[in-house]
Amino acid sequence: MAIEHPVAAKTGDQTRIHNIGYRNYDGPRLGRSYATRSLYSQSLRGAYGLGRSVKSKVLPMLLFVVMCVPAAIMVAVAVATKAKDLPVDYTRYAIIMQAVISLYVASQAPQSVSRDLRFKTVPLYFSRPIETADYVRAKFAALASALFILTAAPLLVLYVGALLAKLDFADQTKGFAQGLVSVTLLSLLFAGIGLVIASVTPRRGFGIAAVIAVMTISYGAVSTLQAIADAQSLNGEGGSGAIAWIGLFSPVTLIDGVQSAFLGATSAFPGGVGPSNGEGVVYVLVSLGLIAACYGLLMRRYKKVGL
Repeated sequence: MAIEHPVAAKTGDQTRIHNIGYRNYDGPRLGRSYATRSLYSQSLRGAYGLGRSVKSKVLPMLLFVVMCVPAAIMVAVAVATKAKDLPVDYTRYAIIMQAVISLYVASQAPQSVSRDLRFKTVPLYFSRPIETADYVRAKFAALASALFILTAAPLLVLYVGALLAKLDFADQTKGFAQGLVSVTLLSLLFAGIGLVIASVTPRRGFGIAAVIAVMTISYGAVSTLQAIADAQSLNGEGGSGAIAWIGLFSPVTLIDGVQSAFLGATSAFPGGVGPSNGEGVVYVLVSLGLIAACYGLLMRRYKKVGL
């Protein structure tokens, strides 16, 4: 049986010269603003797992449902019993659900920035045309927007339900507007704190644990100290004046103090007495200062990372 042996072709027969014809891109260049908007849109979608795997959608969507279900139940009760008012004020809802909000921040802040740090893609963003300020603004705005959606959606459920229950339109609209102001400030503050903590480590697990620890420990410590101060005041040992100032050291109590001082909310402080208007000004300044400080820390952090 004969065996065929392949015959090697001559080198010259295999040589080809291809004129691929590389050319410069002549299309429209959309620039920094378009790139920043794209990064914002991508980050906002990612905060709810949109455009990602099913596994990535589970937790944010579950937390969104958990935020809205109690509001729907309250509305159903108000409509069925023909109540004259909602069981919870608009400004109180986010404070009651602060554990869910903190968990959302802890899960999504590292997802927003830790992956870029872990896979070292930040310098690629800064190569062209996005700059450090564009990246920080896009990430900050995206997480704040995601938090606003999370916290404002149940307020909208309460508002629509209150109108269906034929409650006073003017009172409900005023309360709804006050609630939106409160959750806007909360969204900016929580987003800034979450992003600063998450930007320190490229490991998502460490970022989640750190955000939960800061949010939980600060609130627990402040609440405990306020309870001690309130007990001392009841025993005639003073301490009532310290309750408001202690509230400056936790993000949750900061928001509580601002809305109880200026938005007509009932305070969760011991005794239900929030800061006065003068003390409320300090709360507002501290809150805005923290937001600005978080933005500045993120700028410094990513200027170093982008080198």
